[in-house]
Amino acid sequence: MQQNKRILIGLTLIIIFAILIFSIPQLVGKKNVAPILSISALVLISIYIVLSLEIIHRGSLALLGATIIVAVAIAFGALQPEESLDFIVEEAIDFNTIGLLLGMMVIVAILGETGVFYWVGIKAGKLSKGSLWKLMLLLSTFTAIASMFIDNVTTILLMIPVTLSIVRILKVPPIPFILSQALVSNIGGAATLIGDPPNILIGSAANIDFNSFLVYMGPTVAIVFVASLLLLKFFFRNDVKEVRKKQIAKGSSSGSSSSSSSDPMNELVLTDNGNLIKDKNMLKKSTIVLVGVIILFSLQNIHHLEVSVIALGGAAVLLVITRSHLDKILHEVDWPTLIFFTGLFIIVGIAQHVGLINILSSAAINLTGGNFWATYIMIIWLSGIASAFVDNIPFTATMIPLVETLNADPNIALTVDKFQISPLWWALALGADFGGNGTLIGSSAGVVAAGLSEKFGYRISFNRWFRIGFPFMLVTLAIGTVILPLFTIILASY
Repeated sequence: MQQNKRILIGLTLIIIFAILIFSIPQLVGKKNVAPILSISALVLISIYIVLSLEIIHRGSLALLGATIIVAVAIAFGALQPEESLDFIVEEAIDFNTIGLLLGMMVIVAILGETGVFYWVGIKAGKLSKGSLWKLMLLLSTFTAIASMFIDNVTTILLMIPVTLSIVRILKVPPIPFILSQALVSNIGGAATLIGDPPNILIGSAANIDFNSFLVYMGPTVAIVFVASLLLLKFFFRNDVKEVRKKQIAKGSSSGSSSSSSSDPMNELVLTDNGNLIKDKNMLKKSTIVLVGVIILFSLQNIHHLEVSVIALGGAAVLLVITRSHLDKILHEVDWPTLIFFTGLFIIVGIAQHVGLINILSSAAINLTGGNFWATYIMIIWLSGIASAFVDNIPFTATMIPLVETLNADPNIALTVDKFQISPLWWALALGADFGGNGTLIGSSAGVVAAGLSEKFGYRISFNRWFRIGFPFMLVTLAIGTVILPLFTIILASY
C-alpha cells in the first residue's frame, strides 16, 4: 500500500513537471527550444523524483535513466549511435571517482575484518563511565574523524552495527545515537577529498588535491563540528535524561545491594574487549597501508598520481600481504553504489552535452546579476536545501558542470582569478555535504544509517529524522556560510 502511494505521488509530480517544462517556454515566447532540451530536463527531474521517493533501487534507476537519456540523445540526433560508446567511456564516466571508491572500499573491508571498529565502540562505552551523553559524544567524534579518511558511507556501514551492539547491552533506545553519528559523518566527511562522495566528485572534476581540500574546508568543518556537538546535546537532551533516570530508578527499586549489578552500564564496563580484535597481524598491515595511502593522497601535488591509482594500488598491496580471500572481500564491496555512480555520470554527461547545463547556468547568472559573492551564497543555500530533498550525490554531479560554466563567466571570472581555486567549489561542497543532513534521503550516509537501523528492528521515520536533521542542517549551514568565506579570503592572501 505504501509503495503504491509513493508510485502515485511520483507519477503525479512527473506529470506536473512535464506540463511545466513543455508549456513554460511557449508562455514566455521561447518557441524555439529544442525538444531534446525539454525531454532531457524531464528525464533528469523524473530520476530525482523517483530517487527521492525510493520507488526503485537507486542503482537500477541510474542504469535505467542512463539508458533512456542516451536513447533520447540518439533519437534526436544529439549523439551519433557509433559515437555513443566512446562518449560514455571517454567523456561521461569519471573513472577516477569509481577507482577511488572501489580501492577504499576494499581497504576498509579488510580493515573491518579485524574487529577494530567493535573494539573502538566498546572502548568508548567504557570511557563514558556511565554517562550516555559522553558515550554519544565519543561515538560521534570517532565517526566524524573516521569519515575524514574513509568515505562516510563506509564509516556508517561499519559503525552502526557497533553502536547497536553497545546500546543493546545498555538497554537504551538506539535512534538518538544512530541519528547523531549519521549527522556528524556528513560534517566530518566535508573536511577532506575522500570523506564524502560529493567531495570525491568535486575534487576529480576540478582537479583539487587532498591537501587543498583539507586546508580550505578543514578549519570551517572543525568549527561547525564543535557547534554540531552542542546541537546534538540540545536536541537529544530529553532522550538521554529520561533513559538514564529509568535505569537508575530500576536499579534502586531492585534494592541497594543489587543495584550495581542491575545497572547495564556495568555489563559494558566488564566486557573484555581484548578478544574483539580478531587478527592483530592483519590490523597492523591494514593500518600501515591505510596510513600510507593517506600520506600519498597528501603528497599528490608532488607525485601527481591520480587518487584512484593510489587507492587501487593500496588495495592491491593489502590484498596480497594479508592473503585475504578476494571473493569474500569483493562481496563486501558496495557494488550498487558504484553502479549508481556510473549511471549517474552518463545521465549528467548527456545533460551537459545537449546544452541543458548551459541554460541552468545562464538562469543562475541572471538571478544574481553576475555578482560573485551573491552567486557564492546562492550555491551554498541552493545546494543545501536541494540536497536535503534529493540525494546529494546526483545533485552534486548535476551542479559540477554548472559551476564550471559559472567560473567561466566574465563577471565571475574577475573574482575567481584572485584565488588559486575557485571558491564556488568550496560553496558547492559545503552546501551539498551539510545539506544532506536535512532529511532521511538527503545523503547516502543517512539512507544507509536508516536502512541498517530498520534491518535491526529500529525504524527511523522521515518525520523523526526531519525534526532533528532539518534544523541541524540550517544551523550548521548558516555557521558554514559565515566561516568558510573568511578562511577562503585569509588563505588567498598568503
